[in-house]
Amino acid sequence: MRTTGDVRRVWLAGALVGLSALVVGAGCALFQSERVSKGQKLYAHYCMHCHGEHGRQNEGYNWSSMPDPRPKDLSAKEEMSTFKDEELFATVSREMKDTTPEVGDKIGDDEFAVPTMPTFKYTLSEEELWAIVAYVRTLHGTKLQYDVDGRKKGLQDQLQAAQQQYDRAKQALEAAEKKAEEEAKKKRAEVDDSATSKEQEALAVAAKELEKAKAAEANFSARPKFAAVARPDLTMKPGQAVKLSDDGRRLYMNKYGCHACHRVGETGGVVGPALDRAGFRLNSTWVYRWIKYPQSMKPDTRMPNLGLTDSDAKAIVMYVGTLRAPGPDKSEAKAQAKVE
Repeated sequence: MRTTGDVRRVWLAGALVGLSALVVGAGCALFQSERVSKGQKLYAHYCMHCHGEHGRQNEGYNWSSMPDPRPKDLSAKEEMSTFKDEELFATVSREMKDTTPEVGDKIGDDEFAVPTMPTFKYTLSEEELWAIVAYVRTLHGTKLQYDVDGRKKGLQDQLQAAQQQYDRAKQALEAAEKKAEEEAKKKRAEVDDSATSKEQEALAVAAKELEKAKAAEANFSARPKFAAVARPDLTMKPGQAVKLSDDGRRLYMNKYGCHACHRVGETGGVVGPALDRAGFRLNSTWVYRWIKYPQSMKPDTRMPNLGLTDSDAKAIVMYVGTLRAPGPDKSEAKAQAKVE
């Protein structure tokens, strides 16, 4: 028969278990809330001009100016729920693909390749990208299911394992070198470097894996950083310039989707400046450095780093240099002003 003290202890134990579950649940909700809040700020800065405040079509100020295909309705629960969290993440962190028929990149059936939707792989950290996905989920009334914290821990575990493997490989090489020295001393000969070739190779492999693990763990929380863009060599023969500018126009339109934000003539978005007269007013070296690594010149710019290769950047610079539309007719403007 239980005493009053036993009943109290059972009740207290149950209460503590319930309280622990409540605290854990509240903690998870807090992390989720912080992630969503962070994602909302990033979305407002990088996404809202095209996708709109609530993710609805024709809500963002750039939506109606964009070329097709225009952004999806992120508030459409029925459609958006068909996409896994990982698929949404892949959309904002993919490599850009040349969608030009026949001469462009090979694109898989399940691969997202829409040039008007930029990648943020080279602009934001992995944690920030997951925050954007978490916020996008709220636009259609669902929640992020992907275990972001588990992903972070997994990267930390991988780094620890890679460090341990490197340490073992280093110790094995040191032991092999010591043995080789002792053997050489006995034979009164020079040390045979080939005697430790296996260990040297293993250490080199371990070193690469360690650097890879360090980069992955660092890029989870920190934004990507790149070396300063070197001054490009943009000199070439006239025939080469024409060919390169043609390639640049193709890349501008079909790979990097520059026209989603920049207007040329009557076509293109209005997020960035119009480029009709860019060939007159912009320095080619400046353009090259800007499109290669915009954050190095203006850290808070909305323009993402699209991961342009040197050759692609050079081609686009050549194309932008050809954009030399005539300026407005000042005499006509003055005459119109007098009439008014």
